[in-house]
Amino acid sequence: MPQPNPALKPQVYSDQRPASDFQHFHTWARSHGADAIQDLVRLVVVPWCMLVYRARASDAPSVPSSGPAIIAPNHFSALDHFFVAMYLRRRVRFMGKSQLFAGPLGWVLMHAGAFPVRRGHHDEEAIATALAILARGGVVVLYPEGGRSRTDQMGDRARPGVGRLALESGAPVVPAAIVGSHRARHWRRLQFPAVRVRYGSPRRYSLAPGERIASRERQQAVADEVLADVRRLWAGGGLAVDDRAGAQSPSHRGLRAPRVRAGVRARKPGSGTFLNFPIGRPRGRV
Repeated sequence: MPQPNPALKPQVYSDQRPASDFQHFHTWARSHGADAIQDLVRLVVVPWCMLVYRARASDAPSVPSSGPAIIAPNHFSALDHFFVAMYLRRRVRFMGKSQLFAGPLGWVLMHAGAFPVRRGHHDEEAIATALAILARGGVVVLYPEGGRSRTDQMGDRARPGVGRLALESGAPVVPAAIVGSHRARHWRRLQFPAVRVRYGSPRRYSLAPGERIASRERQQAVADEVLADVRRLWAGGGLAVDDRAGAQSPSHRGLRAPRVRAGVRARKPGSGTFLNFPIGRPRGRV
């Protein structure tokens, strides 16, 4: 059975502020790209993740070098935003919980590529912003589970949002497994596990002929398929596993987070790297 972590703070699922409080974040995100603030954050955080968490990535070229893309990783730690993007040479955009978008932090997040989603609400503005970014050829990171897992196992069910974005945008979906980050959130206990990220083969989904909006059932089916791809990668420990379409997906029930030995280097590091660190600043501003 999954074991909840008593050290984690209870999640706040509802933001009582009106939607109008976040409109300027969405307006800016739809017409601007992540800027030098994201580069500055990466400059500070990426070396830390490489040294402290021995973070490595494999199959980073699975993420298209240009054009729209959706990256769909599992989610255990607040550091997952950095782990999943640190070996990519593109600026990426994130959907973040609206509670973070207040005061100076909201300004930093906006310029670093994030935009708010009002948890506890049916937030069409967040979906519209993500679709606008994809229409401009940007990369959006979206967690199929919706939020961080509170245990050492992946979530039971995907949220339909990733399915809707995939169907309505037509952008390829790249599943990603972040292995080890379930213990990275225990930094106060001086636990700094090795973290591995592996990107899977991209998939494309499309609306049926004559269909303008996918049904809720279709959105959920696509989201479940994406999460199954992520789970298959994650179960392999972030190293090479068979992620071909139709491969048998192991049950996640009773499956604990795979361990990664600190001395094991991930296979096939992304091209354009020096000591597994991307050379040059991330490309693109969308």
